[in-house]
Amino acid sequence: MKSIEKSNKSLNRVVILLGSNIQPAENLRSANELLSTHISIVSSSRVWETTAVGSDGPNFLNQAIKVETHRNADEIKNEIIKGIETELGRVRTEDKNAPRTIDLDIILFNETVIDHALWEKAFVAVPVAELEPGLINPDNQLTLAQIARKLKSSTKVELFMGV
Repeated sequence: MKSIEKSNKSLNRVVILLGSNIQPAENLRSANELLSTHISIVSSSRVWETTAVGSDGPNFLNQAIKVETHRNADEIKNEIIKGIETELGRVRTEDKNAPRTIDLDIILFNETVIDHALWEKAFVAVPVAELEPGLINPDNQLTLAQIARKLKSSTKVELFMGV
């Protein structure tokens, strides 16, 4: 009965941000492979390199992926994301800006902004804007593409060619 209920639920459209600054190219590839075993990846942004925010750690590689799934946000976070982060050696410390093997965050869930860093941080806005350029910021009516361009011009964000 449960599988019938799940199949009747509509598909949720979710954008997840991937980030790594410990063996980042390898960990982004591994995270993509592991995610694809749990949920359907519809599209992916290119990979962007940014300086670490809040620490002197190595540069980050970031990528956004759009997925479709019957799972809700809590199920994605608790049943998929946490397991992948653990499998790839993510260690959480008191320092939220410490280097990490992988960081997976739900940014959009059915076009609802879950992480408001989307509007403020280039490492989030630039990759997500490749997937959702027309998303409107309700505070200023700018599109995500416009915001990403502005953030990109004031922050070191470069296309990574190695992945």
